[in-house]
Amino acid sequence: MAVLTDRPAPAARRADRGPRARVNRFLGYGVLIFFGLVFLYPFVIQLANSLKTEPDAAANPLSPLPDPLTLAGFERIFAGTAFPLWLGNSLLVTVVVTLGRVFLDSLAGYALARLRFRGRAGLFAAVIAVMAVPGVVLLIPKFLVLKQIGLYDSYAGLIVPLLADAAGVFIMKQFFESIPVSVEEAARIDGAGVFRTFWSVVLPMARPALITLTILSFQGSWNEFPHSLVAVQDPDLFTLPRGLADLVSGSLGKGTQYPLKLGAALLATIPVAVLFVIFQRYFVRGANDGADKG
Repeated sequence: MAVLTDRPAPAARRADRGPRARVNRFLGYGVLIFFGLVFLYPFVIQLANSLKTEPDAAANPLSPLPDPLTLAGFERIFAGTAFPLWLGNSLLVTVVVTLGRVFLDSLAGYALARLRFRGRAGLFAAVIAVMAVPGVVLLIPKFLVLKQIGLYDSYAGLIVPLLADAAGVFIMKQFFESIPVSVEEAARIDGAGVFRTFWSVVLPMARPALITLTILSFQGSWNEFPHSLVAVQDPDLFTLPRGLADLVSGSLGKGTQYPLKLGAALLATIPVAVLFVIFQRYFVRGANDGADKG
């Protein structure tokens, strides 16, 4: 005896959901594409204006089509400014600071996560407190310290104060705490000391956190402007952000000079964008691993 129900057959339910699901998916992609274009448009304008002539950029700054297209702005950047010097200074400072932060933040994070010593909780609380302090508050004390110890207007003054940061210590500490202690106990049974355990066993397991810290450190030190403002005054020590600020302030004369300024800004953006594209999957994977473990 057949049982009559009002429920539609599975095929009918799928047919009923099909058009609605496709419409919802189409609307969702439409919204994503719209906001993607909104966020990309400033970069398109930046690229377009860097390829325009000075009169065209001044008359049509929001047009995405150069008329005519020219590379005169880029030629002037390398021939008429100290951009190569700024670029070299930024590369030196960024590479040294990134390596220093990855190493020192990892050491400090491991010590706070695994070593037991008096004042450990208070020290970690101080790290959290430093993260809550706005960077602008520290500019004048930083200038006074650099002046007193003789590091003002030098490469050391640009590099040393940035070699460690509280956010990096916090990231590494949280990741090290997610690693099972049994892994380190096995290494110690084999005769490894604290540093050997950290360097050879624990640190390789922290690759997602290390990649995240590398990206954040590179981006932060590459774009660092306030620190260079109080650390150096010699134009030969200017980094890219300081040099670009000098261009924007009109150091080369009157006029908008959009092709020159936006072309230099575009060139300064490329290294960070390339680094993020290369390590994006590791960055996302590290964030997902942290969420899963949390």
